[in-house]
Amino acid sequence: MTDRRRFLRTTALAGLCAGALPGAVRAAAGAGAEPAFPGKPIRVVVPFTPGGGADIVARVILQHAGPKLGQPFVVDNRAGGSGIIGTEAVAKAPPDGYTLLMGQTGPNAINPALYAKLPYDAIKDFAPITLTTAYPYVAVVAPSLNVDSLQALAALVSAKPGTLAFGSAGVGSSTHLAALLYLGRARLSMIHAAYKGTSAALADVAGGQIAMMFADITSASALIRSGRLRALAVTGSQRSRLFPDVPTVAEAAGLPGFEASAWHGFLAPAGTPAPIVHTLHEALVGALTSPEVRGRFAQDGIEVVGNTPEQFAGFLREEIGKWGAVVKEAGITPE
Repeated sequence: MTDRRRFLRTTALAGLCAGALPGAVRAAAGAGAEPAFPGKPIRVVVPFTPGGGADIVARVILQHAGPKLGQPFVVDNRAGGSGIIGTEAVAKAPPDGYTLLMGQTGPNAINPALYAKLPYDAIKDFAPITLTTAYPYVAVVAPSLNVDSLQALAALVSAKPGTLAFGSAGVGSSTHLAALLYLGRARLSMIHAAYKGTSAALADVAGGQIAMMFADITSASALIRSGRLRALAVTGSQRSRLFPDVPTVAEAAGLPGFEASAWHGFLAPAGTPAPIVHTLHEALVGALTSPEVRGRFAQDGIEVVGNTPEQFAGFLREEIGKWGAVVKEAGITPE
């Protein structure tokens, strides 16, 4: 797609309008069946530790979605294996609407290319409900590096090919692949420094131990505001509301169409009945219309989407193809 932001806004409008409909879908889901769905709490597996981005996004949305269904959502943090453990658990759960997945870029779009024997099929084993949120990565350096633009950084890297290092949250992480996408398009060579998490990598960028990083904007924003990091460019198709003076990579590097986003979305096990998927969609997307939810996400530079199951399915296929090509070109293998 040539304009990712247009896609997100269009699908958001479609999804939010659907979420604003009356409760007919919910009633239809229970028609002819006893008890009507949902008749008990719904478990949502977040395949990462509490307090991380996926966990926070899930809890904010679910807090407002539960009352719309008359049943609470219960978060189940199942971390481990780059998100594989929790994602596999949902893939193998009964398709009854009572176990959902908080999906995101790594487990659902990168892992299919990264792991030869993944214990789930990212497309066939899930029923997409809605893409909830998306936000860009931001290229950051320490002020001590004495570069004030992405072009200046590229010139420095070109002058010292294969000697400067970029950080990531780990081999095959979304921050690793976002950097590789840029380096490949810009034809630059840097050393990869893999860390166990974004915070440690950002600390070493700020301290001058490594040259730069493509970090998710929510993790890097406080360090940018404090002056410990300098933002050179964001990876979205348009500038971030958090830092409107920071150009996009497409603008700063002259790379038309360049775009990479971190995202979250809800999925159910494959085979979940369509009426139940629609009932869940109505509640989850309805929660995204809440001023409290939208305001909370805006503070962190997170864009609310809320599209349809069909649109989310198409988005997943596109993401798997994009990141699969990056993994293949770079020859990445998991540690």
